[in-house]
Amino acid sequence: MDSDLVTRLKDVVSGDVAADEETLNTFSHDTSLFEVKPQAVVYPKTEEDVQKLVKFVTENKKTLPNLSLTGRSAGTDMGGGSINESIIVAFGKYFNHGPKISGQIATVEPGVFYRDFEKETLAHNLIFPSYPASRELCAMGGIVNNNAGGEKSLFYGKTENFVKLVKVVLRDGNTYELKPLTEAELQEKMKLKTLEGEIYTKMHQLISENYDDIMKAKPTVSKNSAGYSLWDVWDKEKGIFDLAKLWVGAQGTLGMMLKADIQLVPIHQHREMMILFLYDLSHLGEIINAVLPLEPESFEAYDDNTLKLALKFFPEFAKQLGTKSFLQTGLEFMPEFFMVLTHGLPKMVLQIDFTGDNMEELGKKIKELEEKVKPYHPKIKIAIERQEEKYWVIRRESFSLLRNKIRDKHTAPFVDDFVVAPQYLPEFLPKVNALFKQYPSLIYTVAGHIGNGNFHIIPLMDITKKDQRDIIPELGKKVYNLVLSYHGSITGEHNDGIIRTPYLEQMFGKKMVELFEKTKEIFDPQNIFNPGKKVHGSLDYAMSHIRQQW
Repeated sequence: MDSDLVTRLKDVVSGDVAADEETLNTFSHDTSLFEVKPQAVVYPKTEEDVQKLVKFVTENKKTLPNLSLTGRSAGTDMGGGSINESIIVAFGKYFNHGPKISGQIATVEPGVFYRDFEKETLAHNLIFPSYPASRELCAMGGIVNNNAGGEKSLFYGKTENFVKLVKVVLRDGNTYELKPLTEAELQEKMKLKTLEGEIYTKMHQLISENYDDIMKAKPTVSKNSAGYSLWDVWDKEKGIFDLAKLWVGAQGTLGMMLKADIQLVPIHQHREMMILFLYDLSHLGEIINAVLPLEPESFEAYDDNTLKLALKFFPEFAKQLGTKSFLQTGLEFMPEFFMVLTHGLPKMVLQIDFTGDNMEELGKKIKELEEKVKPYHPKIKIAIERQEEKYWVIRRESFSLLRNKIRDKHTAPFVDDFVVAPQYLPEFLPKVNALFKQYPSLIYTVAGHIGNGNFHIIPLMDITKKDQRDIIPELGKKVYNLVLSYHGSITGEHNDGIIRTPYLEQMFGKKMVELFEKTKEIFDPQNIFNPGKKVHGSLDYAMSHIRQQW
């Protein structure tokens, strides 16, 4: 800890500055594999605090070359995106007001927990549909900066579709609004003799000069958080240039976010869910093809290990299900216990969730799907209205159970978010399972958004052992080679962070990585914002910062 730095920071901001060992240890971790100890944690209280903090780092970067700022809201990032060696800017303490809702737009600060945000939107019969599975733990800053997605993204798309404006502090310490611009508005911006004018001019030049290469590099899968989304900035057909599209998913590497305007959608009144228990995956492709044309709001999946975890620890699910008693939860899980006793564990459980305002239409969809999948002999269960709640808890809470219930092993998210087009899943999933079976010491669960082809594989490892740590780059390379052979993405929603930034050249090629680096340089030539993420990250750095004490 640099005591002089802490003293100077206290003079800069009106908010709090902490550098005690307990705080630094807490902020050395998120939910990733990594441990990176900062020098100080700053809790900015006002917009002016953030501006002064950025100016301080910019002005002192030459004499203190390792000085940097990493924004953090709830710290639930699974890739190491919210940890760093210099200053952590913790928005949760003071930037947690609101949201303010006007019509169907919510203006929200980065430190607002999603669970609190949703309470306010539900009061207006509205919802932000791109919330992730960590909805009870995560905050809005991470959702925007990671371009989060989740169970409803199949129908609604990801966060990038809903952020209409971001209010940000850029490297000069001034505040700007990034939002969609018409061609005429863009021309006016580029005339400005300011940092804003410089950024718009240089970004327009970069994209226009490399437009064809950028568009060819756009991932063909429906979800992607890898790299900078340069392909979404300039919509030539509509004549819109929108740097907010670049900011969403940039993981805080371009500046500091103060607020975002987020589009909400009305809540549907009714829902019906079909649960399919598959004992044979040979017809998975036909089932996927039967489901997707019916346009479910969600189409989720989890494997036998996840269901086994749910049945083993079902008392924990009683707590997650709120007021229900242990006995009531046991009775609710009785059909699943009986099914396992009589038929064994299914290889995969599929959840197909239909929502709408007309119960009759939902019923028709359920019946049509039931007829379509019957030839493939799944075990079928229909859950109406709130009956599906326990299945959502299984799907959402399996990662937390893995983290908290398995002794002597720890969750190791390093290939936790890949995406391939759904039509490839029947041949892809056996191949990825075969890769994991090459490492018998690994316990792992498979769950994800099967409608998008987005899966989360979370191994359990004794990370204190070198032979276990050595598996990470070896298996990671194998899995990503397989993913990219199917034209997929290495991350659909968890973003690059420390763990995936080194693989971006493997995914996009050298030319696109150079464009990512130029984008970073245009916004942040001194590399003061969250360094080592998106660009200039290395696998050696990642491996040397794996957490070994828990």
